[in-house]
Amino acid sequence: MSSTQTLSTPVSIRRAKPEDASQCGHIGYKAFHKINSDHNFPPEMPSPEMGVGVLTMMFSHPSFYCVVAEMEGAIVGSNCMDERSSVAGIGPITIDPAVQNAGIGRRLMQAVLDRAAERGAPGIRLVQSTFHTRSLSLYAKLGFVVRELLSVMQGPPMKVSIEGCSVRLAEASDAAACDHLCAAVHGFTRSNEIAEAIRQGTATVVERDGHIAGYTTGLNYFGHSVAESNRELQALIGAAERFDGPGFLLPARNASLFRWCLENGLRVVQPCTLMTIGLYNEPAGAWIPSILM
Repeated sequence: MSSTQTLSTPVSIRRAKPEDASQCGHIGYKAFHKINSDHNFPPEMPSPEMGVGVLTMMFSHPSFYCVVAEMEGAIVGSNCMDERSSVAGIGPITIDPAVQNAGIGRRLMQAVLDRAAERGAPGIRLVQSTFHTRSLSLYAKLGFVVRELLSVMQGPPMKVSIEGCSVRLAEASDAAACDHLCAAVHGFTRSNEIAEAIRQGTATVVERDGHIAGYTTGLNYFGHSVAESNRELQALIGAAERFDGPGFLLPARNASLFRWCLENGLRVVQPCTLMTIGLYNEPAGAWIPSILM
């Protein structure tokens, strides 16, 4: 089916079902592979299995709102929104390369924006690949504002410790302190994400001077990190056993932390852009966003 044909073919949007994950995951793999390959960047989803795995989790999670686009009864794309906190996070949005540039992305975006409006979400965030100028333009037209240039960082574990900082696995009793720190830095809480990461064993905290001064839910695309200063973020990054998937998203404006990562063996994989609608407070500390917000 060509793009010309899709312009006159009705597109319907419906709520995603868990059984849609396999087909949507394969579409996601093809979509990411094409756009990244076209711009000489490594694919963010290196295999169809990864795409299926990510969307299986999202389509089955009670706190993710996911939709699919259909043409003539066939699924041609999907989009997801993380509703685990008051500020919603959008992505991944993927459209079959055979029918891209025909307005399907706008329809999928509008569906989740309408949902956020219905819920009264004070803010919405997303991260897009900076080199993908079409999506950058679409999101700007929909009202999103550019907030940060991000660098996807990847490399071998540093095995570096920071004097005065102690890193350990997070425990259930740490959740309140982590959430308080998130609210202090960002102005809103992410208690559901923090609690989920602690249960899954992916969250770590850094203690300094007898208190929790930073935490991460995972140094990867889907994890976020918050700390009082760069020193605590360095401790968390330095102690990480690995950086899963494409890597983690570092605000490039944080020049000293960016330079420290490069000097300790990490490399930039690709540039990304954080964009928001509604509530956005300039962070009052050191931070690393997830791909969703």
